[in-house]
Amino acid sequence: MKFIVAVVQPDRLDDVLQKLEEKEIHLVTVTSVMGRGRQKGISAVYRSHKEVGGLLKKVKIEIAVNDEFAKTAVDAIIQGARTGHIGDGKIFVMDLKECVRIRTGETDGVAIG
Repeated sequence: MKFIVAVVQPDRLDDVLQKLEEKEIHLVTVTSVMGRGRQKGISAVYRSHKEVGGLLKKVKIEIAVNDEFAKTAVDAIIQGARTGHIGDGKIFVMDLKECVRIRTGETDGVAIG
């Protein structure tokens, strides 16, 4: 099992979710976050207005998948998030030791779906 965390531009979220849906990856958690990368929060243009400051608005997408879906999920995120410009984001893939579905008590790959 893998736990995938992607930090992307907010305006790319719909495209990322669409690409994941096309690959039949439906279980995602999305959070609005702020952060900075190599650009160190230097001004960026977002939805036609310039943002200045140490932190820029981003979206964090979290996905738990069985091993056979990990590469598919990463590829879908890349396809949906890539603009070719600085600040497109990052994807982190980590091993997931355990997963439990609270309602049924199912564990691991069965609990993920």
